[in-house]
Amino acid sequence: MEASPPQSPPPKAPPRQKPVLVLGLGNDILSDDAMGLNVAREVRRRLTDSDEIEVQESSEMGLSLLDYIVGFEDLVLVDAVHTGKSPPGHLYELDGSQLKVLPIVSPHFLGVGEIVALGRQLGLAVPRRVKIFAIEVQDPYTVKDRMTPPLRRALRPIALRVLAAARQLNAGRNEACPVAGKKSLHGASGRT
Repeated sequence: MEASPPQSPPPKAPPRQKPVLVLGLGNDILSDDAMGLNVAREVRRRLTDSDEIEVQESSEMGLSLLDYIVGFEDLVLVDAVHTGKSPPGHLYELDGSQLKVLPIVSPHFLGVGEIVALGRQLGLAVPRRVKIFAIEVQDPYTVKDRMTPPLRRALRPIALRVLAAARQLNAGRNEACPVAGKKSLHGASGRT
């Protein structure tokens, strides 16, 4: 029997995009600026085994955030803002379509729209849907490892709202798939 020539392995299927990322932004040593990080930790603590949600924390800004978001279908971004227009603990809830008219100043999520657009231009698998939770803070400047009382009181309800939004995004992904029990792959849900 003659040996057949070696065959190349079958092509690999494209990697499946991860589902939902909750990304908490902030700085642990700047009092209320740690709010996004603390919300992410509280969300992580409340996740169940059935949740298809990943939680990450970062003090990065700008293009460095691209490394965090690539590979996820949906992004829930949580950060502190200091506008002085609302009481501390007020939650601004925005979707990606509102990024260009954002009346808020934060070095962590300003430019997220441009980062996602750059990722698309580079052909990277960036989130299709972006949800932003910006939390009005009282003191984002003092070097202190404890948040102010209004932010500590707001932490749990905000974390529950962020978790509910992440679960809703995930449920929308799963409902869009025509085969029961199957997850949508690479934007198969058709949502933008």
